[in-house]
Amino acid sequence: MSSGVSGVSVEFDPSPSSKPALAFLKDYWDAKRGQRTMPSRADINPAEMKKHIRAVVLVEALPDYADFRYRMIGSDVTEHMLGDATGKTVREAFARYGQAATEGAVGAYAHMARNRLTMRLHGSAAWLDHPHLDFDTIHLPLSDDGETVNMILSAVTFEPTAVLKG
Repeated sequence: MSSGVSGVSVEFDPSPSSKPALAFLKDYWDAKRGQRTMPSRADINPAEMKKHIRAVVLVEALPDYADFRYRMIGSDVTEHMLGDATGKTVREAFARYGQAATEGAVGAYAHMARNRLTMRLHGSAAWLDHPHLDFDTIHLPLSDDGETVNMILSAVTFEPTAVLKG
């Protein structure tokens, strides 16, 4: 599946990450879910994520996964990507990045939610008007009934773009 944005890769059920915030959130999610397919929102406690809270995002799934609403956005993500998008839908927050980015984001979230998958997006942040940064994310489904994804817990990191070897 394509992200809809040049230079951005999508992986479903990704390998463990070497990025501390992403690895922490995946381990935290695994611990909270136990033997279940995924944990519920009630299992998630932001106070337990203090060290990485600046990278954490919580998104609510809207009916039929037609869109998603930002419920919590860490300060690193507001600074580099979304601004103050708390309460906005993904379509509203991503509109400034163009239709391909907007549809790519909504489509990736919807595919992940329908299939109860974990997802990683990573690559150049040039499409976010940050050509000097790379980003890496992990998105993890949450379900209050154990079947239907109703929220997505994420971590997003940014780092300087690696210098190309000539």
